[in-house]
Amino acid sequence: MPSIKLTLGIESSCDETAAAVYGGNPPGFVEKVARQFDIHSPYGGVVPELASRCHLEAVSMLVTETCKEAGADLNDISLVAATAGPGLAGALVVGLTYGKSLAFALKKPFVAVNHVEAHMYAACAESKIDFPFVALVVSGGHTLLVDVKNEFEYEILGRTRDDAAGEAFDKGAKILGLPYPGGVSIEETGKTGNAAAYDFPRALKEKKSLDFSFSGLKTSLLYFNQKNPDAPIEDVCASYQQAIVDVLVRKSVFAAQKLNRKTIVLGGGVVANKKLREDMNSVAKKKGIKVVLPSFNLCTDNARMIAYRGTILYE
Repeated sequence: MPSIKLTLGIESSCDETAAAVYGGNPPGFVEKVARQFDIHSPYGGVVPELASRCHLEAVSMLVTETCKEAGADLNDISLVAATAGPGLAGALVVGLTYGKSLAFALKKPFVAVNHVEAHMYAACAESKIDFPFVALVVSGGHTLLVDVKNEFEYEILGRTRDDAAGEAFDKGAKILGLPYPGGVSIEETGKTGNAAAYDFPRALKEKKSLDFSFSGLKTSLLYFNQKNPDAPIEDVCASYQQAIVDVLVRKSVFAAQKLNRKTIVLGGGVVANKKLREDMNSVAKKKGIKVVLPSFNLCTDNARMIAYRGTILYE
């Protein structure tokens, strides 16, 4: 099996097209991302057909520009990796088909990468992390706790029974009339608010279950907003955000203590939330648990984690 010098990663699972080149000595990344916020913002969420069309328009150009910035020719690429799911079916088809076709044309190997797995191991791309550890993957489509035993073996401890945390942020923002993306809007609006102003529900206490549920929280916000239309939106956002963060932090720390894991690793787009990062660090530190947070460009959907995970899987 030939050694991998440069890996090209392609990500197209939702509304961000990304290409990254990973490799070198020491290994590093060059990445280009085409975001679609302006395209989907008028609809208050991602429109799958529009996302697919945008991926189709962007992917080839992004790959070319990424290779150019990395100082590499396409023929210098020794492995191609692309997101194979989960995600929007049409969006995935674009990146996956492009990646497979490119690998075939270049006569180079191809690796399909699971999007959630890539988030789970994303922090490993930039930090030396000892196994085993508890991973919290939290994004617009997924919220789960995982006991990660090594690079290839893990056990899912809990997952959302309904809405993901990111979905709760987006739908909550829509209820409050805030713009897409909802997570960013709620975080920004709640910066000056009082997080203790309103007591929104925290479902499924961690001692009973490591699963998550955010649909009741979202419904609670809907009814609250109907009954209290004049409530300060800064306080509402801060309180709603705190309810989501509390559940994520408490369950993660509880899982780590239960399994005697000394490290919690976070991954996924919601991990860019500053309140989550601060509270996770604060609570875990008191329990003697280390928290590893990926840099912001490894939190949201990105091709860096796809290139890194693809390299590990192939080798």
